[in-house]
Amino acid sequence: MNERSSVAELADSLRREVERYPEGRKLPSSRALMERHQVSPGTVSRAIAVLVAEGLVVSRPGAGVFRAAAFAAAPGGPAAPAARPGDLSWQEVALSADSGPRDLLAAPVFATLRVPPPDVIDLNSGYPHASLLPERLLAAALARAGRRPGAWDRPPTDGLTELRGWFARDIGGHAGPISAGDVLITSGGQGGLTVAMRSLAAPGSPVLVESPTYSGILAVIRAAGLRPVPVPIDADGVRTDLLADAFEATRARVFVCQPLFQNPTGAVLSPARRAEVLRIARAAGAFVVEDDFARLLVHADAPALPRPLAADDRDGVVVHLRSLTKAASPNLRVGALTARGPALARLRATQVVDSFFVPRPLQEATLELVADPAWARHLRTLGAELRERRTAAVAALHRELPGLLGAYRPGGYHLWLRLPDGTDDAALVAAALRAGVQVTPGRPYHAAEPPAPHLRLSYAAAESPAQVAEGIHRLRTACEESVG
Repeated sequence: MNERSSVAELADSLRREVERYPEGRKLPSSRALMERHQVSPGTVSRAIAVLVAEGLVVSRPGAGVFRAAAFAAAPGGPAAPAARPGDLSWQEVALSADSGPRDLLAAPVFATLRVPPPDVIDLNSGYPHASLLPERLLAAALARAGRRPGAWDRPPTDGLTELRGWFARDIGGHAGPISAGDVLITSGGQGGLTVAMRSLAAPGSPVLVESPTYSGILAVIRAAGLRPVPVPIDADGVRTDLLADAFEATRARVFVCQPLFQNPTGAVLSPARRAEVLRIARAAGAFVVEDDFARLLVHADAPALPRPLAADDRDGVVVHLRSLTKAASPNLRVGALTARGPALARLRATQVVDSFFVPRPLQEATLELVADPAWARHLRTLGAELRERRTAAVAALHRELPGLLGAYRPGGYHLWLRLPDGTDDAALVAAALRAGVQVTPGRPYHAAEPPAPHLRLSYAAAESPAQVAEGIHRLRTACEESVG
């Protein structure tokens, strides 16, 4: 092999490796690269020079080589030189009156949506692997929907009546308190959360949240100019004694919760506490926003599921949120908000101002999807596959990292790992990425200072149970590096 090809191969390898490093992170030393790749000092020097020229890394004499602050690589080739920008400093003044930097609010959401490099195992995403999703079923549903009479007409702003009726029956049962008139079709779960937060609380007011809770909930609350107030949870869900105290202390008018397979802990709200949550909220004159995100991700070995809180609410306390996105496809951005009375009118007004309506072809395709007998078969298959991945994850954790795994529930797609005191979860996540596995730090799931370091591990995005086990083996390597 000649020197030129050695330089090209090493530069190629380093391009892939640098993607795993956070911006500003130092790369291994020249000596370490020489030993790892069995090349000469000149080859390392020339390969680094190639990456510097491409804008991927920055060389600081006496300090080392670091990943550049940002780069945009062309598909299949090196980064194209960026055009020199104009003077954008005026924007700092223009945006300074805002409540805060939105990029910081959105950072945890970007992290959960990040697609890792091909050689990195994804134990981060909340979306099931493509092999677990009904792509053929969706394609057929879309094709049938496109041929429906009026499929491309403008839909009612609240959503198609047939789809609203389906959600009403699915949430409240056939004889439940929910009718099609109580349902508003939304653009997925995150869109529904945004509508709810902007509708139910005035800017600057407190909103009670479970602690820990889904980082996307916290991002939506803060982006709406609201103040999240944490209420601790345990294995039985939110601590209702502390919930009552929090309502009294803050005078909040909204509590956001995930009673089923809570993200990130997996907790299920106990029967006794279900009634207490509704009683406490009603006494406080407050709404309960029930994010029922994981009901379609129940594992094959799960016990019978509790009914949604909305199914037991006749006083309009619960604003229920349901989405089909996780069980169907990240691109099927269709969900539903359920409410009654003035609350529904407020939700409707907010959504129509924000986005007018959810596209009719998507709603028509959703109707075709849920009416197909194969949809129920898909959900059963998905439940069995998630069970297998969970089993592999739990076994691998007991084998590779005993002591990190707490209680888990047979549903959802994630595990909440308790790290040793003093562990830097962000540093561990960076080390894991270098080891070839992507996981989620626990800090963004807390509205205030976290009481202890955690990681969230999602097994739904992995291609197979074997890949889950391999990912946890790589995580062990990262833990040993961080401790060392």
